[in-house]
Amino acid sequence: MDELYKLTIHQAAQLLRQRSLSSVELTKACLQRIEQIESKIRACVTVCPDIALEQAKEADRLLQSGETIDPLAGIPVLIKDNICTKGIKTTCSSKMLQNLIPPYDATVIKRLKARNAVILGKTNMDEFAMGSSTENSAFSPTRNPWDLDRVPGGSSGGSAAAIAADEAIYALGSDTGGSIRQPAGFCNVVGLKPTYGRVSRFGLVAFASSLDQIGPITKDVTDCTLVLNAISGHDPMDSTTAPYPVPDYTKALVPDLKDLRLGVPREYFVEGMQPEVRATLETAIRKLEELGAKVDTDVSLPHTGYALAVYYIVAPSEASANLARYDGVKYGYSYQETDNMWEAMEKTKQNGFGAEVKRRIMLGTYALSAGYYDAYYLKAQKVRTLIKNEFDEIFRTYDALVTPTSPTVPFKLGERIDDPLQMYLSDVCTLPVNIAGLPAISIPVGFANGLPVGMQIIGKPFDEETILRVAFAYEQATDWHKRKPKI
Repeated sequence: MDELYKLTIHQAAQLLRQRSLSSVELTKACLQRIEQIESKIRACVTVCPDIALEQAKEADRLLQSGETIDPLAGIPVLIKDNICTKGIKTTCSSKMLQNLIPPYDATVIKRLKARNAVILGKTNMDEFAMGSSTENSAFSPTRNPWDLDRVPGGSSGGSAAAIAADEAIYALGSDTGGSIRQPAGFCNVVGLKPTYGRVSRFGLVAFASSLDQIGPITKDVTDCTLVLNAISGHDPMDSTTAPYPVPDYTKALVPDLKDLRLGVPREYFVEGMQPEVRATLETAIRKLEELGAKVDTDVSLPHTGYALAVYYIVAPSEASANLARYDGVKYGYSYQETDNMWEAMEKTKQNGFGAEVKRRIMLGTYALSAGYYDAYYLKAQKVRTLIKNEFDEIFRTYDALVTPTSPTVPFKLGERIDDPLQMYLSDVCTLPVNIAGLPAISIPVGFANGLPVGMQIIGKPFDEETILRVAFAYEQATDWHKRKPKI
């Protein structure tokens, strides 16, 4: 069978169950694909073929003995490099952690291993997940498979680019302000940010603890449900996970939208939005109406305009506290060319962190400092509450909201790297979701100027089923998700 790496999870799982494919064959196909195109894409930081093939052999043994029928058994996955993997380097694409090998697995990794998943390696990212383009990696920028001169989005750009380029069957990313959904939109794949508290953050290297969530990046919506089933649920190691039962998300995959009420908030169609992106979204929204949804295009969320300002006070403030631990004493990079302890700590941070990380630490430290805490951080938290309350109110009327994932198509490498404000605006449509702790998914809905366009579907807290239903119905009625880049 040719091009095994193009399979989805559910296609590969069926072949594995039928014994017409082995996990070793599938894993070797993905490893060969990585070897073939990785020099062009640069989606991976670490590839571990020996570990992957050993896991694949064990999965085959279990599958052949009939001991497991889990849909993720024997399926190769790539992991964003800020999720701890025992025995495999976890660098956060930073010089600060470039040689760190964690002694433990993140909870999501334990859950995948319990299902006999095959870990191929770790994907590139913006350093410590701070960025929207994967250009802030300490190692190399990742390139968009649809146009190698353009960014794949960020910070989970390595994971999204890898799935678009078929380097793995699926991937995990993390989302603090859009870092799963925006690169998924830029790369024509599916990316889901679960409700805050639905998936454990234990073992996720912290950026902004009240915003971070781990989620799947997949080739279609069915795969997304399978991964979400595996990684969701309460974790005693993470006090922010919710003790709610996890439904079987595959039961939400219904190919019609009858009786669903969808709102389209006008504030998300921002000034400066590319006309071709707007036109593509309007076509996709009409398709939702054809599928039976009742769509209201005159919805307003007036506090949305403050989300960007709130995010860039709250997230850097939490980052400045979380990144204080990197002092060169306990682990990671350590500046050794001095006998002065304070100078060593200062030089460790100066040399270990990249420019964007240092920028955000300084922003956060300033916002939390005496005399400015009330004016900035406290006020931002109050506005955050207003934004959340506004979503709660709108969801009394609508089952889900539909917006662009990004106001533009993928931009060129280097185009915004020296303009932080323009870079931050890349996530203007995704940030409010994290501020309110809501679930949201980005799905492919077409192309503008030959480049992918994503549509974001936002749901009520812990109502991933509805957004998956909307996404699946649209996907079944179109073929955008089947389009592949020519690399």
